Amino acid sequence: MQAFFDSVAKVNDVINTFVWTKVGVWLLIGAGIFMTLVTFFFQVTHIGHWMKETIGSMFKKSVISHSKDKKSISPFQALCTALAATVGTGNIAGVSAAIVIGGAGAVFWMWLAAFFGMMTNYSENVLGMYYRRRNKDGEWSGGAMYYISDGLGSKKWFNKTVAKVIAVIFALFAILASFGIGNMGQVNKIVANVESAFPIQALSNPLYGEVTVYSLVIGIVILIIAGLIIIGGLQRIAAFAEKIVPFMVLLFVAGSLVIVGVNYSQIGAAFACIFKNAFTPVAAIGGGVGVVISKVMTQGFKRGVFSNEAGLGSSVMVHSNSNVTEPVTQGIWGIFEVFADTMVVCTMTALVVLTSGIYDLATGTLAEGVTDATLVAKAFNSVFSFGNIGEKFIAVAMFLFAFTTVLGWSHYGSKAVEYLFGKKGTIVYRIIFVAMTVSGALMTSSLAWDISDTFNGLMMLPNLIGVILLAPTVYKLTKNYIDRRIKGKDIAPMLSYDPKIELEQELTQLGYDLDDGKITEAEYEEKKQAILLRK
Repeated sequence: MQAFFDSVAKVNDVINTFVWTKVGVWLLIGAGIFMTLVTFFFQVTHIGHWMKETIGSMFKKSVISHSKDKKSISPFQALCTALAATVGTGNIAGVSAAIVIGGAGAVFWMWLAAFFGMMTNYSENVLGMYYRRRNKDGEWSGGAMYYISDGLGSKKWFNKTVAKVIAVIFALFAILASFGIGNMGQVNKIVANVESAFPIQALSNPLYGEVTVYSLVIGIVILIIAGLIIIGGLQRIAAFAEKIVPFMVLLFVAGSLVIVGVNYSQIGAAFACIFKNAFTPVAAIGGGVGVVISKVMTQGFKRGVFSNEAGLGSSVMVHSNSNVTEPVTQGIWGIFEVFADTMVVCTMTALVVLTSGIYDLATGTLAEGVTDATLVAKAFNSVFSFGNIGEKFIAVAMFLFAFTTVLGWSHYGSKAVEYLFGKKGTIVYRIIFVAMTVSGALMTSSLAWDISDTFNGLMMLPNLIGVILLAPTVYKLTKNYIDRRIKGKDIAPMLSYDPKIELEQELTQLGYDLDDGKITEAEYEEKKQAILLRK
């Protein structure tokens, strides 16, 4: 078994190095900068608007109430399910790994990637909503595979067959990524933290290498719980996510604030270290400018995208299931998603580590007996030391973060499978996905993490090609929204690439919906004809 995993590691290392060091990092940040320019720095120029429309609307009935359409979900459910998939091990273990490998300066590059990534994620979601369609069961289906095949494929200047091939490649990589970032990597970190925080001597017998009987038991428990939720599909996943995600994020942030508050005297030094080490390597890393670029920047971007997933084209697959009719409205939730994930949660993790004294700000070395896998847990234990409460708290937080990520990614993989093999294929996929959770428990930590990085990069490449080439569409949709919703101009909305879907969406937006039983079919048709005449 160990020999097999060693062979997999060698092959993965070659692919990972090419995808991330040679291509991925530059394409990722380039796409973010490009889409920020295309939208005229929307995340800054309209910060008041998108804040009001997201966190400012959390208590609006239209946002948090469940959809009457059982084939779609509410904006809040879409956000929670997307955050369930993004707020995972990347926010705890990912930040730790970035700091250990690239130094505190990696946090700066995570912030930078997130700033531009807001508009990458926004663009993905806008395109996903605009090019979505109903499947045979009446559920919305959207994602990079659709805006690549239908968006790029419909352009006169782009080959339709090539667009279809790129869409298929993305779907295949999305399925692989769902088993990596969305399954094996998450489960592996759950196992490492649970074993460390809640040791059971009777189960500590090794199976091989670092893997114990305890690891297998935890994997089986996760398999059973995940299976009960995942097999039920998106509605069950969304219902679980909207209850757990807000609770787990607020609890982790509150705990982090306590740690940082106790070590408040080190806050200034921590921020100084982040900005200084972003361009100057610490002693633990060594080397010159080349090392800074290859390790600090690369680690920041890699762990940043692992955390917030901006550029992967993943969360768009759940945002597209929203009952919202306006593409830009759901795109704005994508901005908030990246903001909450990286600017809030990841920053809190970084400050916990850098102010606790577990990480030496001057040399970049860790306290004795501390590894990247246990760094945050030990930092919490430095304050909540009684009975190892801090370590136990992080183990529980890691379980919730990682487990909800597994649930969210099961939906992403399902949508990719649906695109390639139809709706019937999703049941088979879900069964395999649930069964694979055990493999994450049986892998070494480094291999599971490295495979996840590789699948992320492979999925990112075709998606970003689609987003960049469809930038004119994003520009038009954004301008149309700003003109109507912010400047108050009386112009027709842009809601869908499909005239039939756009008409239905506009009628729904105006309050004309046959499904709610409040209007007659004659009234519906009358309004429909009025809109068609106007168009």
